[in-house]
Amino acid sequence: MALSKDEILDAIAEMSVMDIVELVEAMEEKFGGYGIGFWVVTIVAEIVLGILASTIVMWFSRYREYRADAAGARLAGSDSMISALQRLKAEQGLPQDLPGELTAFGIRAGAGSGLANLLRSHPPLDDRIVALQNA
Repeated sequence: MALSKDEILDAIAEMSVMDIVELVEAMEEKFGGYGIGFWVVTIVAEIVLGILASTIVMWFSRYREYRADAAGARLAGSDSMISALQRLKAEQGLPQDLPGELTAFGIRAGAGSGLANLLRSHPPLDDRIVALQNA
């Protein structure tokens, strides 16, 4: 029975790192070297593990940002820090149309969703303000 493309992709998505290593070893043993399967599995594993590593690094970056906000609130006062973040939020919307070369440097407003939200280095300003208000 032939597997559909979706069934193959679902099976790969459910594989752990050890499953991928065992698959590569089995393919190497069966085919006597590094065949196309090795390279496909290697590339897929690098992509998946790269995204996973990036989400961990970005989570830590967001965590540090909340900690920096709390430290700023202790140093300058909670109201001053909230006011500064609100001012930053107000200024954030000003340069709507950046030239193509500069769009990578722009800070996007909005919460985002899915993978884009996991890869944010900074939490949304609204979330940072709420965290300071609740502290």
